[in-house]
Amino acid sequence: MPSGKEIRNKIKSVENTRKITKAMEMVAASKMRKAQERMRAARPYGEKIRRVAANLSHALTDYHHPFLVHREDVKRIGLIVVTSDKGLCGGLNSNVLRQVVARMKVWDQSGCALFVTCIGNKGLGFMQRAGARIVSHVEGLGDTPRMERLIGAVKVLLDQFMAGDLDAVYIANTRFVNTMKQEPTVEQLLPLSGDAVGSGNSSWDYVYEPDAKGVIDHLLMRYVEALIYQAVAENMASEQSARMVAMKSASDNAKKVIGDLKLVYNKTRQAAITKELTEIVSGAAAV
Repeated sequence: MPSGKEIRNKIKSVENTRKITKAMEMVAASKMRKAQERMRAARPYGEKIRRVAANLSHALTDYHHPFLVHREDVKRIGLIVVTSDKGLCGGLNSNVLRQVVARMKVWDQSGCALFVTCIGNKGLGFMQRAGARIVSHVEGLGDTPRMERLIGAVKVLLDQFMAGDLDAVYIANTRFVNTMKQEPTVEQLLPLSGDAVGSGNSSWDYVYEPDAKGVIDHLLMRYVEALIYQAVAENMASEQSARMVAMKSASDNAKKVIGDLKLVYNKTRQAAITKELTEIVSGAAAV
């Protein structure tokens, strides 16, 4: 049975740990509110540019952008993996990486070659250990996603798709639902289809200036960048929410452990006092 001093040291150690987790919980709660506001602020822009892209994609023009052209035989796939740079956020990264591994197995069985772009340190480390072919990566985004930091790494896959070197591009990230729930997703980014583009509101064409190719190329590129930015913003909001919940759970567990250790300490102290009293009484009786 441990001595009273050892138990006191354990109590002090757990109390120090609880102070750290409590502080991290408060910091994550503050950052979570800002991340959620940033994520929601980007949604109106994304919805508006989606509508414009939908109308242009269904317009009566002879030019068909590569982002809208479907490939029949998909053999080369690009994957953008969005994770956090730091840990201590529960199962946020492991959940999305588990889905990525499941998709990688399916693609490998189909004989598809995979090219990976990593956004975030955790995903980069995992993909390196998995032996994936990493073509670009970006780390250290901080608490605020910036498009100028993201576009360099992402444009590698976008250029390869434009050149025909890739048949499809997917993005894996964690979608923010609410503070207690975050959903890992792996969705097709390119070619644009389904809900990503939607249906146009008209079947007539536009008057393009200077030409249809220049306008559609620029607009669809901005649209894809907006989709990637929104995915990173939602992942950051999910990260702070998951970290706040994880640190609150850690603080509560530390409080419970402290209570159990104090109970053990009191029992040990009571047993030591009882033993001393017994020895004193026994000694007095012997005299």
